[in-house]
Amino acid sequence: MTASTIDLIVGLGNPGPEYDATRHNVGFWLVDTVVADQGQRFSREPKFRGDVAKIVLAGKTVWLLKPATFMNRSGEAVAALASFYKISPENILIVHDDLDLPAGAVRLKKGGGHGGHNGLRSLIECLGSADFMRLRLGIGHPGDREQVVNYVLHRASAEDERLITEGINAAVSELARIVGGDTAKSMQVLHTKFKPLSDAPANGN
Repeated sequence: MTASTIDLIVGLGNPGPEYDATRHNVGFWLVDTVVADQGQRFSREPKFRGDVAKIVLAGKTVWLLKPATFMNRSGEAVAALASFYKISPENILIVHDDLDLPAGAVRLKKGGGHGGHNGLRSLIECLGSADFMRLRLGIGHPGDREQVVNYVLHRASAEDERLITEGINAAVSELARIVGGDTAKSMQVLHTKFKPLSDAPANGN
């Protein structure tokens, strides 16, 4: 299928250095990687309640946003920027952590519920729609729902962090195709061809 093109990429996470390396912030990791690769930088934009960057990808201008609100208010920042630039939900890509996927796995989908994810819940409420694209970055699950909050707000093991980084790099390599609307090909690559290289050396490429 050919989906809508993407005008805004949002990485979800919590602001502040104490959260930088936590599992819940992998959405930030991805957009930071994209902006650095483009030789750009994020700037704080108070009217959008977040850090904003602008790049050219797939031949078009794309905004990137890291909400400076906490996760459960992410939708406020996204709605502010989307409203200002008249960006529809279907032209937004949300990058977020996913407990239901093993560390390093990446999945792309459009629409759906929030699945208990506070950032997605806020987005659906503030945008009035769930029809945005989601790039789900697997972080694994602690095995006990009572441990979930502690789990997502702490750093992953060295092995899981390596796998997550590997998944992020795979997703970044597909981002131009996703932005251009060729989600079917990206799904094929990310869902079936990409497997975490669990036997790769820790400091390997």
